[in-house]
Amino acid sequence: MKFSTAFTAAASLIATATAHGGVDLYTVGTTKYQGWSPYNSASGQKSIQRQYTTYDPIFIKGLSTVNIRCNNGGALGTGMTGTIAAGAKLKFHWKQWTHRPTVFMVYMAKCPGSTCDNWDGAGKVWFKVYEEGLISGTQNKGIWAGDAILETLEATITIPPTLAPGDYLIRNELIAVHQANNPQFYPECAQFSITGTGDTVPPAAALVSFPGAYTGTEPGIAFNIDSPSAMTATTYPIPGPAVWDGTGNAPAPPAPAPTTMKTSAVAGPTAPACSVAKYGQCGGLTYKGCTTCASGSTCRANGDYYSQCV
Repeated sequence: MKFSTAFTAAASLIATATAHGGVDLYTVGTTKYQGWSPYNSASGQKSIQRQYTTYDPIFIKGLSTVNIRCNNGGALGTGMTGTIAAGAKLKFHWKQWTHRPTVFMVYMAKCPGSTCDNWDGAGKVWFKVYEEGLISGTQNKGIWAGDAILETLEATITIPPTLAPGDYLIRNELIAVHQANNPQFYPECAQFSITGTGDTVPPAAALVSFPGAYTGTEPGIAFNIDSPSAMTATTYPIPGPAVWDGTGNAPAPPAPAPTTMKTSAVAGPTAPACSVAKYGQCGGLTYKGCTTCASGSTCRANGDYYSQCV
């Protein structure tokens, strides 16, 4: 018995859609912003997220194309922009996700006009505000950033408190490194107006372009998770520039042996009056909340502005 061509095509689409995932919701406080729905018609869709057509990844050969910027061919905005204050938390929610191990990074770029709608993000304008890769254990058997995303379908970052207000593109990116020397890139972009009293913009030395930020030869991209060295290595060199430190200074030169997460000593009373659930924020500059992680998790710093219970 033969299935119809239409049924076969539909089954293929379902298989593609369920193999990967994308951000379908951005949350700021109690405000939720809908992401783009790539498998629905673009006609009539409005979203703060730049439109894209598929959950399928971009491979190394696509690093030199405009698609690596926002997973589209330079599509512009649909007329919607979210709002978030500098220093506030931005939560990403994925509709679905399957791959591990995975690296998670977030970049931002200030739009040149009063709105981002008519700007495609071209040029050396992007700066990194968050990164997380290998958290603990070895490259081959360790805990990675994507493990938390796979379990909760969520990740939360803090917008740099010192950032000058204006309209920005926020680019979230997952890099799945489960296949030897064949990573999969999943970038997406959304428009946000940043409010607040910050007055700092990143220096030129902190800026990169997409395409251009990755060459494909970086150790974290030309990477074999099944190699003998991956069985014992306990650090992973995250691709791209250093996370911007929130000042106007040039970023520090890379350390000889890159690391992804640094353990921070968290002091607390013998019987803590509060505790932070696993994957919640537990520290960082300007953070004034609870710093004691729930039993079974540890507070780890990722840059100056955000520490997380893992």
